[in-house]
Amino acid sequence: MQSPVTLVLIAITALVSWLAFNDRRIVDRTILWPPAVSQRREYWRLVSYGFLHADFPHLLFNMVTLFFFGRLIEQVMLQVTGSLLTYPLFYLAALAVSILPSYLKNQKNPNYFSLGASGAVSAVLFAFILISPWSLIFVFFIPAPAILYAVFYVGYSIWMDRKGGDRINHSAHLAGAAFGVMFMLAMEPRLAQVFVQQLLNPRFG
Repeated sequence: MQSPVTLVLIAITALVSWLAFNDRRIVDRTILWPPAVSQRREYWRLVSYGFLHADFPHLLFNMVTLFFFGRLIEQVMLQVTGSLLTYPLFYLAALAVSILPSYLKNQKNPNYFSLGASGAVSAVLFAFILISPWSLIFVFFIPAPAILYAVFYVGYSIWMDRKGGDRINHSAHLAGAAFGVMFMLAMEPRLAQVFVQQLLNPRFG
């Protein structure tokens, strides 16, 4: 069975999100609510929030992205480390790391909530971009080189994070993307040289 961890993560996320759509108690117990972490020490929320989604389109977008890019990253990590545990640990760590800036900023804010796998999915996506910067990524059915998409993604996320007002956690996207790249380079430093070589020799497709 290829990419079992990716498929299991998608299945668990879809199930938990679907159950939470109809049961507010699940949301209340697992959503990222900073005071619950800092005051009640409910540290699991730094990860469990990533298995919830606001609605079906939110869930679908994240899981489709994870399906297409997570399987490759899972295989790469297995080849490099020889362990099936590397990829799930990477994904769960990405959930925690990507939400840390938001958590630290809102530790005492009782009105702040966050949910969704976007931070971890960004980590997976940028890990892929590091490996294959000139691959074509379809953005709303429009093909674009992965590296150009990455530049736009980072710039847009920085701008929207400063602007605010759209209820999307752009800082989690940025932190997740940075974590994905750093994890890959820590796991296999030679990827930096491979990335530069590929960047200097564009091959679309």
